[in-house]
Amino acid sequence: MAMTGRLYGVGLGPGDPELVTVKTARLIGEADVIAYHAARHGRSIARSIALPYMREGQVEELLLYPLTTETTDHPGGYQGALDDFYADCAERLAAHLDAGRTVVVLAEGDPLFYGSYMHLHKRLAHRYPTEVVPGVTSVSAASAVLGRPLVERDEVLTVLPGTLPAGVLADRLRGTDSAAVLKLGRTFGKVRDALAEAGRLDDAWYVERATMGAERVAPLKDVDPDGVPYFSLALLASPAERTFVPEPPVTEGPGEVAVVGLGPAGRPWLTPEAQEALAAATDLVGYGPYVDRVAPNPRQHRHRTDNRVEAERARHALELAREGARVAVVSSGDPGVFAMASAVLEAAADFPDVPVRIVPGLTAAQAVASRVGAPLGHDYCVLSLSDLLKPWEVVAGRLAAAARADLVLALYNPASRSRTWQVAAARDLLLEHRDAATPVVIGRDVGGEQESVTVTTLGELDPARVDMRCLLIVGSSTTRVTERGVVYTPRRYP
Repeated sequence: MAMTGRLYGVGLGPGDPELVTVKTARLIGEADVIAYHAARHGRSIARSIALPYMREGQVEELLLYPLTTETTDHPGGYQGALDDFYADCAERLAAHLDAGRTVVVLAEGDPLFYGSYMHLHKRLAHRYPTEVVPGVTSVSAASAVLGRPLVERDEVLTVLPGTLPAGVLADRLRGTDSAAVLKLGRTFGKVRDALAEAGRLDDAWYVERATMGAERVAPLKDVDPDGVPYFSLALLASPAERTFVPEPPVTEGPGEVAVVGLGPAGRPWLTPEAQEALAAATDLVGYGPYVDRVAPNPRQHRHRTDNRVEAERARHALELAREGARVAVVSSGDPGVFAMASAVLEAAADFPDVPVRIVPGLTAAQAVASRVGAPLGHDYCVLSLSDLLKPWEVVAGRLAAAARADLVLALYNPASRSRTWQVAAARDLLLEHRDAATPVVIGRDVGGEQESVTVTTLGELDPARVDMRCLLIVGSSTTRVTERGVVYTPRRYP
């Protein structure tokens, strides 16, 4: 069986060729056959809109209406004549489709919104592969050129053809919030009277050929009925648009401080709550490289500081907030894990009027663990090997206690440029309580461009492979490594 062509009904929008969708433009350029309707004069607005996207060599099918609304000698009257016209047009297009050609039918506005395409669709869509591509309607275009919203909140929009009886129009206009009345032309006088009867004339706008070169906008009550074209409409915009919008209140008192966890690396590790806090901030405060991880926004002030001035940084953030700023203090990972949350809360005792909230983040320990499996699957302990803020004797005592308790350890800050001996000291201390075959995970820059993850053992742990960008996970007696290198700690303890 031969393959048939495909039928497309494409919306061209209200008139501006730049309001044609990307998809419609592509389909017009690819089509074998371009079909479009026109009145007796043969000029087609649809074709003029589509012309920039058409190419040489395409077959054009002009679908010329045989009559207007004047009387006809067709035995079925006006509707009968139209039915025969659409049936004939459908068979002309069917001949192309049967030959395997792609047929695009042009429709001003949207193909299924008071458009002629729908009459072809009804006759062909069940016989051939068919797709309808929506377009911008004249109603949307009129609202846009007016710069007035159609509907807001729970309001109701009513779309009416001007061909309805005057009494019906008045009733519908009286009972709706917003309205668009289409097909004006010779119905304009009747529509104007219906608006007046409904008490809505003073609020009505007239929009003619929206987005086209001859576009015209005016209060409807001022429009001369003579010469009103078919391509015009009456619009009652949202009643809420006419209500007074007060100036935003001047805020007095402090802003707030949000201590935000950025996670271990880029945006994929950032929680939606953290993204929202960063977006709402007027000021960003933090260690320079962490501030740099937040995408620049010229609306925001960025306060980059050195890594060793946590207390000063916290007070600065609280002072900014006291003056009304919305401050985001940024930390890598989670702000409550060896980061800025405790420093801000400690300083906040001197700023009781400033609200402080903590926005959690994914920790480095969680990130490293996820790369190898589930080494933190049972009880674990988080320790910092840094002795900058506590004596090494305290670090060593806590390491020994955790080792005796058979806890998995997540070791932060294992080394720095000036502090290189703690990894070897910690390894030797742990070997007093752990088997040399205990699994150890070295995660470096997890989530970043230089990410590396190594699985080794406590006995073979080489301190030279560990730097300030690393995090270590040391397993317990139950932690296992599979043949595929997956590391996990069972939830059951023997």
